[in-house]
Amino acid sequence: MNQTFAALQLGPAKRAAARLAAGAQTGSGSCRTQSYATEAKKKNPYSHTIKLPQTEFPLRADAARREKQFRHRCTDALYEWQLKNNRGPQFILHDGPPYANGDLHIGHFMNKVLKDIINRYQVMQGKRVVYIPGFDGHGLPIEQKALETLKGRDRDSLDPMEIRKLARNFALKAVARQTESFKEYAVMGDWAHPYMTLDPSYEANQLEIFKAMVEQGYIYRQNKPVYWSPSSRTALAEAELEYNEKHVSTSVYVKMQLTDESVARIGGAGKVSALVWTTTPWTLPANRAIAVHPDLEYVLIQVAENSESGSAGYQLLVGKDRLEAVSAMLPEGSTVAEVCMLNGKQLEGLSYSSAVSGKECPILLANYVTSDSGTGLVHSAPGHGQEDYDFGLANGIEIYAPVDDNGRFTSAAGVALAGMEVLGEGTRAVVAMLRDAGVLLHVQEFTHSYPYDWRTKKPIIQRATPQWFANVGSLKASASESLRDVKIFPEFGRRRLESFVAARSEWCISRQRVWGVPIPVFYNKSSGEPLLTAESISHVIGIIRE
Repeated sequence: MNQTFAALQLGPAKRAAARLAAGAQTGSGSCRTQSYATEAKKKNPYSHTIKLPQTEFPLRADAARREKQFRHRCTDALYEWQLKNNRGPQFILHDGPPYANGDLHIGHFMNKVLKDIINRYQVMQGKRVVYIPGFDGHGLPIEQKALETLKGRDRDSLDPMEIRKLARNFALKAVARQTESFKEYAVMGDWAHPYMTLDPSYEANQLEIFKAMVEQGYIYRQNKPVYWSPSSRTALAEAELEYNEKHVSTSVYVKMQLTDESVARIGGAGKVSALVWTTTPWTLPANRAIAVHPDLEYVLIQVAENSESGSAGYQLLVGKDRLEAVSAMLPEGSTVAEVCMLNGKQLEGLSYSSAVSGKECPILLANYVTSDSGTGLVHSAPGHGQEDYDFGLANGIEIYAPVDDNGRFTSAAGVALAGMEVLGEGTRAVVAMLRDAGVLLHVQEFTHSYPYDWRTKKPIIQRATPQWFANVGSLKASASESLRDVKIFPEFGRRRLESFVAARSEWCISRQRVWGVPIPVFYNKSSGEPLLTAESISHVIGIIRE
């Protein structure tokens, strides 16, 4: 035995030699090898003491194959059975449809499985569950995905009918793939009869509701600022925005030079400018007014810069509460002397030359002006913001926005700016123009929260264009009243929903795309005047139903 164990520590050739030597010494080398084999085949003396159940279950689950054998019975068959056999009240779960713009992801899984858990619980309570799944086959996400399949083709040259056909086919294929995936999740429902927003009957029903809204005066068209996505080339509703907390913008302090008459009126001398602050320099070509608060105090100061600058000095009109902050922005060595104090009402009606356009514009009163930041004087571009729009509308100011669908300056902004992206080179060009004109007091970049298109993940702008809106302000009271009869889990979600309803006064419903339910409006070729009546809508509905 000792020789055998020692041989295990040797190489193959030496081990073989050791075995032969061991066999020679005992005289039974081959017999000993046979005895090992015989011992290995001996029955375990304890095997009869182990009591195991007798079963036909396979050793392995083989779930990939066997799960399919049970799926139908647990989903489609169960759904039909409970409708026929349960005697309790009907339970309907309304399905918010997913976009038919691609394959499913984990969010779809969580959504549908949670709904399925609710439905199966209701089945166990004896209720007859009605669950009709849906698919949203319209909208920009589908149109964009469909256009992405056109590799190497000029998308802008496509006829709208081509795009609609392409988008419809893409959506139907996505619906088929998503349906199969949802079935693999074992979600119980009427998958043979889903509702789809692209079905003509569904579109006609939508337009019937739209017609009722038109008849009750809820639909109107107006040229006003909307959230505009240059990357999608369409207007967006507020719900289609997300906010980037790390967006970088450029802020500027700009001198707007007062007219000689206005300078004399406030007792100024030489070059006198109203100092404004803005975080959107690209809106300065659309400047049409400066807003001041009627009850704020303003100060006219004399600024003398250091001798090395060669400046003859100038006067600035700023908010009294912002004087210290503004003084810190002046060139090193500058001195500031107070000329006189004025209140906001004394500034009403003054005129100035707009820094970029050179247009003579007024200084007007507005209660939304504060002295918390900036200069206490607010640059107003009614074509590029809701607050400015309301201010302009109240004062009869032009709603002007020299920016096109691609987010670029039009020729109306000036030859030097035409064609530039307002959020990129356009902003840099405006800042350069201000610096060259000697009206740029201070410029700095800062990081802040800024709205982005939730689909393209790119920044949006506010831009006045003729759009269609739904006036939901008059519906707030009845909508809030309806919520009182709705059980919401958890209860704190009610406050969020009620505040959401209360904050809405209008909804931009028009989109500058071709794939979706159209607003059934006709335009006069010569005048551009829109035609939207109950009769014209009924005509369109009739065609869709045919």
